[in-house]
Amino acid sequence: MSATGLDVIDKSLQTTNIWLKEIMQSEAVGPDRQLAWRVLGAVLHTLRDRLSVEQVAHFGAELPIVVRGLYYDQWHPAGKPDRERRAEEFVARVNAALQDTRPVDADEATRAVLRVIDRHVSAGQVDKIRQSLPEDVRRLWADPRNEPPAQETEELTRELEKTGTV
Repeated sequence: MSATGLDVIDKSLQTTNIWLKEIMQSEAVGPDRQLAWRVLGAVLHTLRDRLSVEQVAHFGAELPIVVRGLYYDQWHPAGKPDRERRAEEFVARVNAALQDTRPVDADEATRAVLRVIDRHVSAGQVDKIRQSLPEDVRRLWADPRNEPPAQETEELTRELEKTGTV
């Protein structure tokens, strides 16, 4: 039975929950769904604001509908992309977006979100986005080809396959 009456929304909600669960596996976030949502938004906004308008659109098209809404929330393309050259500047923007939450290791939280993106966005799109970033910022985003898939992700995918939503 559909929770919303629309399969596309139900699938997006399920996928979004998988993303949040994976983010919550990070020690920086822990088992706090609200914080995981805030961290996801902070990293997506910081990444989005570092991309060209064309890159923003291509990347956004690959996100689940619910996550896509978060990604585009409060976006003002004028004056973009921002030009942070260093990883510390990128992480500082993420940290600034999380100032009204409990203390978070913004570096580790950023890496957690980027790992989730690696697992769920096409490798070609991830590679294009990574390559558009300055080398120092790219170091936050480990090359997914060098990391084995997370066991938890495989288990969550099997869970979705059983429900027929993947």
